[in-house]
Amino acid sequence: MRFALIIGVTLALTACVEVQQATDRAGRDTAKTILPEALALYFPQVPKALFTPFTNCVVDNADAAEVQALAADAITGVDQGTADTVRAVIARPETQNCLRAAAPAALGTF
Repeated sequence: MRFALIIGVTLALTACVEVQQATDRAGRDTAKTILPEALALYFPQVPKALFTPFTNCVVDNADAAEVQALAADAITGVDQGTADTVRAVIARPETQNCLRAAAPAALGTF
């Protein structure tokens, strides 16, 4: 009986983790759709060739609340709040390391 309960709880938790991961992926994919517009409007110093690395690095390094905010902006539109979120994520050392690693390949230089 106890073994069956443990198996049942384990399966339920596994299903919850899978749903949570799928939700996170969907949110991150949605957030990526609005980053080019945000970059163009609020970060004109970013060359278009770097939009994809910036998008990927920002979304990959955003926490769950930031991803949720960015995904919501895909519906409501890009605004100063979007720029503030992007700016906060870009300021992190992990994001800057990601950008330094991705930029040369995007610009065609090594």
